[in-house]
Amino acid sequence: MLRFICDEMLLRLGKWLRAAGYDTDMAAAGIADRALLAQAKGEGRILLTRDRKISEMKGADGRVLLLHGNQLETWVLQLAGELRPDWLYRPFSRRLRCNSELLPGPARGAFVPAYVQEEHHAVYHCPRCSRSYWHGGHVQRMRCQLERWHTMYPP
Repeated sequence: MLRFICDEMLLRLGKWLRAAGYDTDMAAAGIADRALLAQAKGEGRILLTRDRKISEMKGADGRVLLLHGNQLETWVLQLAGELRPDWLYRPFSRRLRCNSELLPGPARGAFVPAYVQEEHHAVYHCPRCSRSYWHGGHVQRMRCQLERWHTMYPP
């Protein structure tokens, strides 16, 4: 299973990897390059970066993927060619903000709108923050993007 850590320049890509269901950490602001590489190695993650200096560090081979360009689509294309991620791996199984795996059922004491219950939407909760989630309109729009990438760049 692919596990990632994205540097500060690739946070947008990291959000999409989380949306696809991949365990994706985001680099803390200002973290030193060596510490970032050490974290990737220690946690068995692939470090996604646009920083050539990190990719040239000792121990970076096989652990760092240097992405080129400035556009999300360019990064997705490069990832598809080098790592072949499945963009429909486990869609929306992780919280986009904190990377926690969402668990089925509403959080204890959480407010879930009546329409969600009436329309029988599946409800999930984050074990870290106890917030409840369900698939609304934004999830449908994001799923369309994930499906497009999955079709264009099959795993």
